[in-house]
Amino acid sequence: KSNIGHLEGAAGIAGLVKTVLSLSHGQPPPTRNFDEPNPDIDLVRLRLSPQTRREPWPSDTPLAGVSSIGMGGTNCHLVLGPPPPQPSEKAEPTVAEGELDPVPWVLSARSAAALRAQAASLHTFVSARPGLRAEDVGLSLATTRTVFEHRAVILASGGSGARELESVPPSAAPGGDRDQTGPVLVFPGQGGQWAGMARDLLDGSGPLAQVFTKRLLEERALDPYVDWSLVQVLGEPGALPFTGSAARVDVVQPALWAVMVSLAGVWSELGVEPAAVIGHSQGEIAAACVAGALSLEDAALVVALRSQALTALAGTGSMASLGLPQARAEEYLAGAEDLYLAAINGPDSVVVSGGTEAVRRAVEHCLDNGVHGALVDVDYASLSAHVERIHEVLLERLAGIRPRAPRTPFFSTLLGGHLGDTPMDAEYWYRNL
Repeated sequence: KSNIGHLEGAAGIAGLVKTVLSLSHGQPPPTRNFDEPNPDIDLVRLRLSPQTRREPWPSDTPLAGVSSIGMGGTNCHLVLGPPPPQPSEKAEPTVAEGELDPVPWVLSARSAAALRAQAASLHTFVSARPGLRAEDVGLSLATTRTVFEHRAVILASGGSGARELESVPPSAAPGGDRDQTGPVLVFPGQGGQWAGMARDLLDGSGPLAQVFTKRLLEERALDPYVDWSLVQVLGEPGALPFTGSAARVDVVQPALWAVMVSLAGVWSELGVEPAAVIGHSQGEIAAACVAGALSLEDAALVVALRSQALTALAGTGSMASLGLPQARAEEYLAGAEDLYLAAINGPDSVVVSGGTEAVRRAVEHCLDNGVHGALVDVDYASLSAHVERIHEVLLERLAGIRPRAPRTPFFSTLLGGHLGDTPMDAEYWYRNL
């Protein structure tokens, strides 16, 4: 605005161009025509400062916001960052001795039959060219092909990847297997709860609310293990808190489980069946129940008795979400005590767990360096060495469960892939913690 004034219908364009240029040059430019700030704006309290001189960005990974509001109603808000660093020169690929990491080959087609035919065609192609690198084939498949509805991923290892393709049926006969598609149900871990969760469904009178209440009352599998009423906890404000420091893990986790399983039951009664399920942390218990890997009674036992065992750890640790890639997080952890890498949520997102003071210092370290850092709303250090204290207790309390083969495909966040033949026994639920 200080350069060219209002752009009205084009609001935001000039700010976008200016910000991209400043990121490209590594220096935010000073604001033109600025002398003194408005005395009515408390810049110190708001933690704001006008850009008055040319200087480097204060972080290796700067973020810039572009916010413009045009008089004609054109509103623009963008958050920009630098592109990923590029190598200074193209390095020749090198092959280390020993077994190579598998390379994902992604396939897609209009139908299941076409997908299998594509896999057979690819098998013929790579078998005739033994010198092909699996990485080159994977890059071409991922970046040069149209993505269709039916998809598959083959993990190519040991050279060309032809061996992995041999297990794929070459084609489907006319009138053969019917294409199967459907939603994937994702079950969150602790932290997905909020005050008033499910209250509208319990108080409502519509078809969805009626089915939800019916399923919730039918599925009272928690009753033998808890001394509180699930309907009261969900339906009465202030009965037992879900959030904040007063929230009890032995209430939050079973209540979350019951709501998730009941909602899945609602969708089932309405004709929605999942093609697969996946769960994060304690959400895996609900996912296992919906997939049939645990009976309703066994799943209730696991979530209730495991969360009760966790109360022994209450107040002894913390967890935090950090905006760091795995490698940088591990570098920091190498110099920290009582701090563990709990989860890798994305290319630049991890969760750390450990002693309260160690976790607090990790969050401060990230914030001081312009990186996201935030505490998770728990008072114990899950997914860390802290839970070893309740290992034997959990194995004893969960020894009676009888895991089964899931009737719905189950993808395990603990294993990082399809569950396969891994039993979801007491040891699995300890490792999940």
